[in-house]
Amino acid sequence: MLEISEADIRQRIERDNPWWANPNFPIREASFPRRVYFDPFKALALNPSVQRAAVLLGPRRVGKTVILRQLIHEAIASGTDARSILYASVDTPIYSRVPLEKFFEFLPAKTGNGLVIFDEIQYLKDWETHLKDLVDNHPGTKFVVSGSAAAALKLKSTESGAGRFSDFMLPPLTFYEFLCFTGDDSKLVQWNAETNDHKILDMDGLNARFIDYLNYGGYPEAAINPEIRQNADQFIRSDIIDKVLLKDLPSLYGIAQIPELNRLFSVLAYNAGNEVSLDNIAKTSGITKPTISRYIEYLESAFLIIKLTTIDDNCKTMKRERNFKVYLNNPSMRAALFAPVKADEPDKIGHLAESAIFSQWQHAAAFRQLRYARWKDGGEVDIVYLGPDQKPIWIGEIKWSDRIDTHFKEQVASLEVLLEKNKTIKNTFITAKTINRTATIMDRPFRIYPSAFYCYVVGRNITAPLGDIPQLVAKAA
Repeated sequence: MLEISEADIRQRIERDNPWWANPNFPIREASFPRRVYFDPFKALALNPSVQRAAVLLGPRRVGKTVILRQLIHEAIASGTDARSILYASVDTPIYSRVPLEKFFEFLPAKTGNGLVIFDEIQYLKDWETHLKDLVDNHPGTKFVVSGSAAAALKLKSTESGAGRFSDFMLPPLTFYEFLCFTGDDSKLVQWNAETNDHKILDMDGLNARFIDYLNYGGYPEAAINPEIRQNADQFIRSDIIDKVLLKDLPSLYGIAQIPELNRLFSVLAYNAGNEVSLDNIAKTSGITKPTISRYIEYLESAFLIIKLTTIDDNCKTMKRERNFKVYLNNPSMRAALFAPVKADEPDKIGHLAESAIFSQWQHAAAFRQLRYARWKDGGEVDIVYLGPDQKPIWIGEIKWSDRIDTHFKEQVASLEVLLEKNKTIKNTFITAKTINRTATIMDRPFRIYPSAFYCYVVGRNITAPLGDIPQLVAKAA
């Protein structure tokens, strides 16, 4: 059997890097809308004072490759020699046995301040060791890699690349970005960036677009392409979910029981936003508890689900984890697997609204400090943010109804329990369907937001400043 020749590999690399022959080659993605994460990622990836590789992590089809191509356009526009910029998608079959060092050798100009990008890096064996060597041996060159199914990716970038890699999380499209991409932002919300003053211009319209977002809004292509929106379930299920479950996870972790993994994900997706336990999942899915635990780790790492751990009414972590919540990394996955939610299905919308809000928070540096509280008499609070000392700083409830106007005491009862027992809590909020005002709880002010608007605010503020959760809550208020 013939081996793939170096000449053939070189020919393919030259085809993938047309700017080598023509620095003015039009990069199609340069004309696409920029995600709000582009500027922060650009600052990280092209920072000349930091000798680190930037690792762009995120689910399939959220725009990682588009951002990488836009980064190339920006680098060339800022004066970087186009012949010192290399892009290679590592999952291309012809590159299956090409070591990273070999790619670097193909660069026509090794200027010392070039840009080398490896897309879908997780498909190259021992990539982290070779990337670390490249970073060490070529201090003037900026190295950028991306990956989708990222359990091993993130683990290896932490263990093997200590001091050499900087991770950057690219979550699904935020609700704010979705409205910008569809051209509805300024029609629905009036925002003064300097004073942070805001006004909802059309509450019914905002809620209608929020339901659209829950059904198909987390992916840039679905937001801007009407044909994909009309067949969003096929796009999301076949191009995203199935490829992760049938290709990414089995190839990375040697999973043999693919139908079992698929069945577990379906169970979790259907129960998104509900509290679950290993015992009841095992009964529902027919899968053993140790296997469920392992699969949940894989599904988290592949950016399909978000697992949220529980604390009690004293905001203490349970010694033994019995129950937890699972949210979808992107709420539109549920619609793709089952059916789109409708405006007259408040319970389903409420659970997906929780998934959507947690999805907005994913880029926050303190995202892992979010919990939910539940205690023996049935009390529950949806979101608790723990500070560095593990004391609660703010708490919130996610609702998709306006019952707080008619059943106030019932709606805030669990919040009052936590406020009474935890004096470190500084901010409290609850979401509704259309109510937007300040109220009083236990002689202290708290905010009521429409769920759609709260989701919008978090998505709008999350990158400025990155990860500052207490300040973002203050901004939202």
